[in-house]
Amino acid sequence: MKPTPLVPGIPTIAAGGLPGFEVESAQALFAPVRTPVSIIDRLNQETVRLLNRPEVKEKLLGAGVEGVGSTPEQFAAKMKSDMLKWGKLIREAGIRAE
Repeated sequence: MKPTPLVPGIPTIAAGGLPGFEVESAQALFAPVRTPVSIIDRLNQETVRLLNRPEVKEKLLGAGVEGVGSTPEQFAAKMKSDMLKWGKLIREAGIRAE
């Protein structure tokens, strides 16, 4: 994981001595099931294009958010990885919903 531009010069927690420590939040756009791939691709391209505009990056950083665009496949892999990681932690800690 790389340092965030939200706090320049501050290393990640993992780099600071806790290897493997990584916590991120993510937001995404979702479309209804069976949305044509061509539409998904176009929405993704336009979203990433907007996230890369300097004025959008600046506004997001000002709100404490680092905008990072990815592909639908990359986001799906991230979601799967997070579910496995946090599911394991929840089971090992014996966490239960009340």
